[in-house]
Amino acid sequence: MALSIGIVGLPNVGKSTLFTALTKKGGLAANYPFATIDPNVGIVDVPDARLHELAKIVQPKRILPATVEFVDIAGLVKGANEGEGLGNQFLANIRETDAICEVVRYFKDPDVVHVDGRVDPASDAETIMTELVLADIQTLEKQVPKLEKEARRDRALGNKLDLARRLIAWLNEGNRAAALEMSAEERACAREFFLLTMKPMLYVANVDEDALGEELTPIAGVPPIPICAKVEAELSELEPHEAAEYLADLGLEHSGLETLAQAAYRLLGLQSYFTAGEQEVRAWTVRQGATAPEAAGVIHTDFQRGFIKAEVISYDDYVELGGEQGARAAGKLRMEGKDYVMVDGDVVHFRFNV
Repeated sequence: MALSIGIVGLPNVGKSTLFTALTKKGGLAANYPFATIDPNVGIVDVPDARLHELAKIVQPKRILPATVEFVDIAGLVKGANEGEGLGNQFLANIRETDAICEVVRYFKDPDVVHVDGRVDPASDAETIMTELVLADIQTLEKQVPKLEKEARRDRALGNKLDLARRLIAWLNEGNRAAALEMSAEERACAREFFLLTMKPMLYVANVDEDALGEELTPIAGVPPIPICAKVEAELSELEPHEAAEYLADLGLEHSGLETLAQAAYRLLGLQSYFTAGEQEVRAWTVRQGATAPEAAGVIHTDFQRGFIKAEVISYDDYVELGGEQGARAAGKLRMEGKDYVMVDGDVVHFRFNV
């Protein structure tokens, strides 16, 4: 399953610098607003040390990590919901992503102009949240008249109309749509409105290098992920062993990419399972709670339709016992059926009918 994260923020907060570092893809990073007009898209491997441990045992021809799609979206300004700056284009691009990653400026570089003339993370985050909320109000207000007409013909739509009105009132109080108390059925219905503030959201604090590792004040109740875009840019130019040494010198265990990818997985309720063979060792992304047939369907829909069973070995057992043969001999290879719920790190071989 593809995971798409929209990188947003005010102009000149370091979005494009971070995007370029994460994706190792050339993008325009400039000291003026709206340097990014059309969204840049990059596919990034999700770092997972378990893949390399599996590869030591299997000796495959290739290793294929899970991937995340990052979308660098034009900087947002006040009034974007009314088309200010590149507002309409920004909002259209962000609707297509699974989650929002807001980059908030913490670094204090006098040579990089701040769009509001000052560095104020809380104010910046409030500006963007306000624009997202106002955009959602507009979205719902456009849909209500149509729903009113349809509800007169189909009473079943009355609940959807009531929900739209509740959401408008809630948003007008400055709240995110996702924070409204809703039943599971209502939440599913709310997703049909394609609201921006229904999307999962995380914050990245673009800090100075000497602030890495410091505890930061939460934004909207969410602890931001401290990342130095300049450090990530330097790491992207290094060989793996050099990058590891550089991180160690900074007192860090993981790069910003690793931290961000892991946070995104947690935010969206995702996990990885593995397939391991002579051709490849590969990570596959599934939602937490996915059944074995659903996980098989990530590889190919035919696998899900013709699912028979899954041969499953936990990652720890696979590594400790030296692979499939050792796990089988020790009775650690399990035959699981259609009701089996996947566990993060499962090493799986699916059996199916064509």
